[in-house]
This record gives sequence, structure tokens and C-alpha cells, in this order.
Amino acid sequence: MAPPLLALQNIQATFGGTPLLRGADLSVGAGERVCLVGRNGSGKSTLLKIAAGLLPADGGSVFVQPGATLRYLPQEPDLAGHANTLAYVESGLGPGDDPYRARYLLEQLGLVGDEEPGRLSGGEARRAALARVLAPSPDILLLDEPTNHLDLPAIAWLEQELASLRAAIVLISHDRRLLESIGRSIVWIDRGAARRLDRGFAHFETWRDEVLEQEERDQHKLTRKLVMEEDWLRYGVTARRKRNVKRLGDLHALRTKIRQTRGPAGGVKLVAGDSDVSGRLVAVAENITKSFGDRQVIRSLSTRVLRGDRLGIIGPNGAGKTTLLKILTGELAPDGGEISIGAGLQRVTLSQGRDTLDPRNRLADTLTGGGDTVDVNGQRRHVIGYMKDFLFTPEQARTPVGVLSGGERGRLALAVALAQPSNLLVLDEPTNDLDLETLELLQELLADYPGTVILVSHDRDFLDRVATNVLHSEGDGHWTEYAGGYSDMLAQRRAPAEPAAMESKGRAAPSALPNITAPASSKKMSFKDKHALTTLPGQIEALQTEIAGLNKKLADPDLYRTNPALFAKTSAALTKAEGALVDAEERWLELELLREEVEAR
Repeated sequence: MAPPLLALQNIQATFGGTPLLRGADLSVGAGERVCLVGRNGSGKSTLLKIAAGLLPADGGSVFVQPGATLRYLPQEPDLAGHANTLAYVESGLGPGDDPYRARYLLEQLGLVGDEEPGRLSGGEARRAALARVLAPSPDILLLDEPTNHLDLPAIAWLEQELASLRAAIVLISHDRRLLESIGRSIVWIDRGAARRLDRGFAHFETWRDEVLEQEERDQHKLTRKLVMEEDWLRYGVTARRKRNVKRLGDLHALRTKIRQTRGPAGGVKLVAGDSDVSGRLVAVAENITKSFGDRQVIRSLSTRVLRGDRLGIIGPNGAGKTTLLKILTGELAPDGGEISIGAGLQRVTLSQGRDTLDPRNRLADTLTGGGDTVDVNGQRRHVIGYMKDFLFTPEQARTPVGVLSGGERGRLALAVALAQPSNLLVLDEPTNDLDLETLELLQELLADYPGTVILVSHDRDFLDRVATNVLHSEGDGHWTEYAGGYSDMLAQRRAPAEPAAMESKGRAAPSALPNITAPASSKKMSFKDKHALTTLPGQIEALQTEIAGLNKKLADPDLYRTNPALFAKTSAALTKAEGALVDAEERWLELELLREEVEAR
């Protein structure tokens, strides 16, 4: 049997007095494809850095076969000290490597080589770093979250490139599709140990659950044995001193073993803050356009976002996804066309850069704004308990945000966002740096969320599991809406003969809008319909103003105590106005669909 190219044995690592890795092993042979998986903070990146020689281990051994070339892609590439991206990539080449490959890979990844490092976006820096590690054609490739900040075309290219390589690959990723495509073996980092499964990622979760169930059975047996031994200690000690001393020693050892056994980390508890129900229409865009200089990122887009939708916005970097997200939520005005934002919206935004997190603040202060409690769903909770819901330990309460890992910052951003009451969640790349377990729980939360979700994501599996419809950039400012998730979009793009699946002007077909029935094609607009279509926007605006005034009255905490009759009258008026608003919005939408159909004939 050929010796491994890379072997780590009995690796020990401790940070801040807390053991992170305790006897972890990793072996990689020529051409092997190994996926490292585990919770954020479990030690995956640390193990990869030790393998790359960037961190010393506190114990254990690291072996790299003599003559084997190894390249490492960090989570956050540092291009400082290089004149441009080409110089950065070429600095990673060895004496016998082909310099042309550096230019070739940069071109394949959409870069020209003269970009200044200080002006690069996160996605561009990641592309340059990928070119740097791939250019030498190494024997061993260590990749830490290679798809972070990459758009879908770049992810598809990377997947094909990795599949074609002869190199041994060790991969850390939250992208399920990439793990399923590349991985042939799985190494699970859990509670400091590394367990290996020599099968693809599709088998991992079943195997992991079986391991945890067996541990639970073993722990139950130990606990029962402890109870029996303690019963003997109290009632069964005899004069046979030598035998009793040994059994007593075994009892103390058993207690120590149970005390030191580390159970699996608890699950993240994701609960979004509740808010009042929004209006039926969340956003309506009519022929909106947006340009930046000579570049038009949105061209004559018409679409609607209805309450309960999970709208995914996808496309290559630079297509204008974040711009479109801001326009649909009223944060940015279009250059042309009209955008109408619905009534009663309470928006919570999770930004891509996590720029709402101050790196100088302590973790607890970020959640509370200073103090010991945080408001969640109208209830005050102690910050330590809320931190535990997101897998933070009490010892981390005073930890500066700036020293948290990427995954921990992602969990903290979620904790801050989900504590706020909302009926509209706006998520810009929410999956970046999150581990697989947190991703699963986030998907479940979004499935049960009673409000509306608008998200930008490059995670194909996440889009398939969450999105009810997607807006896809077709290039040159054109956007097309498709029913379903990412895979549904691909299927519909392969079948252009089905006009209900996609329309050339980027509007969803009536059949794609939930609970809305398009008027029959034989109908025409009467004078009454035309008059209603003209006057309904004014009525809707008046109802929105009335509802805002009634809510302001009810916000008075002394109203019920001082004038219960007025409180009841105001509450009834609010219910009536909200019902009238829903009816008016639905009627307007029905007439607007009819108008579009009549004009299209």
C-alpha cells in the first residue's frame, strides 16, 4: 500500500485554555477527495492550517511526503504587498511551474491581472486566491470554504475544475452540492476527535445520526451502571476490604469517565421575532430601470412580491442583485418606472458583509446594546441564555466580535436579526460561513416563517429548499422570473416552449402567483373597472394612513386603563381598516392582471 501524501496523527490543539482538537487524525492519499465537516468552531480550519504548516500543533505529528507540493486556500485571502492580482498569483508558482497558467486561470475566473488588491471585492479576492493555489497544479490542495463570495457561474466552473484535477483534495465547505460532487470520503470533526467515513457526502448525515444514537445508548448504560455501583456503596459494603477497595476505585473511575464525557453540542435554536401581518402586496415594480453610469443593471423589470413569498435573486457578481434587493424593499429608488411598497412592513435585514457588527464590541453587548437582557418576541431574556441558543458559551460573552470565526460572526448576525420583530426578512448571502447544521435549521425557520422573505444567494441547495420563485439575471440588465428554486429555473430554461414558466419581460406568469386567479382571456375592462384601477391606489394610501393613525393611538399604554370604550372602538376600527386594505389590494391586483392581459392581446 502506497504511503499517504499527507498524514496527521494524534493532533492536539488548545485555544485560551480550552481543548479544541484532542487526538485528531487525518490521512490523505494520492488523488483522494476528503471533505472536512463539523460545527463552526469545531476545529476544521485549525486542522487545515496545521496540515498546511501555518499553525503549530500542541501535540501529535504532521507528515508530508517528501517532494509533494501543497497549496492552501484560506477563508480570508490576504493580497497585501502585491502590485496586482497577476503578481499575487505568480508569487505562488514554483521554479518549474508554467507562468502562462497564472494568466489562463485569472481569465477563466473573470480577472485580467492588473486589478489592484485594495480595490477588490470579496468575490474578486477569492477568485485571485483560487488562481494562486490552482496555478502550480499541486499534489495536495487544501481548500477552506472556496465558494464563499463566488457567484453561480464561478462555482460551476470551480466544481468542474476540481473534478478534473489529479491532486489530492481536502475541502471544507457548506455548499452541499459541491460536497456531493467532490467528496469521496468524509472526516467529521466533533468534540475534538476526527471520525472518518469512506463514502460520499450523501451518506454522511445518516451515519452521523447513527454514531450519536450509539453514543447516547452507551452513555445510558454507563449511567445505569453508576446507579448500581452507588447503591452497592451505600448498602452492599462487606468486610472483604481488598475487594471493596478495588470496586470503590472502579466506582470513582466510572464517575470521572461520565463527568468527562462530552456530549454532542446542542442545536442552534432559531426563532424569528413575530410582528403584525403585512398587507397582501409587499412590493410591486412596474417597468423599473436602474443604471450606474453607462452600465444598466435593471432594464424594464415588472414583478410583484406577495405576502408569504420566498423570492430568490440570483445571477453573477456585478449583475445588480443587491441593487435590485434594495429597490424591492424601498431602500433605493429606481431611475425609471414605479415601485410601490406594501403597508405594515417591518423589515429586518441581514447584510452580506455583516457590516452591522462592530468588531470592537463584545459579543453580549452586540446582542443587548449594553446590559444583561435582550428582547426576543416581546419577552426579555438573559443574554447568556440567548447566546446558548446560537451555540455560544457563557465564556464568550466578553469576547470581541473581531476575533470570532467567520461562522461565529454569521451566527451572531442571525441572532441579532432574528431577535427583532419582522414580517419581511431581507437576506443578502445568509449562508456564508454557516455550518451545515445551522443551515438546516435556518431552512426550517424560513419554511415556517409567516412573513415574506427576499434573499440573494449563490447556494444552489439552499435556493432549492427555500425559494418559491427566483429572479435570474439574463445579462445586460434583463431579469426573468421563474417559479420554484434553482433546479426548477434550470429545467424551465431548458424548456423555452413553455411560456408559463418564464416570460421575456421578467414578469411571473399569473399561474406563478399564489392564490391569485388570472381573469379569463375573454374578459374586457369595463368603465367601472378602469375607474376602480385609477382610484384604488388613492384608497389604499388613505387606508394605510388611517391604519398608521389607529396603531399610534393603540400604542398609548394608558389608553385601555383610562378609556376602555375608546380602546375597544379603536381596535374595531383597526380590524375593519386592515380588512378593507386587504380587499382593496387584492382587487387592485386582479384588475392590474386583467389590464395586462387585455393590453397583451
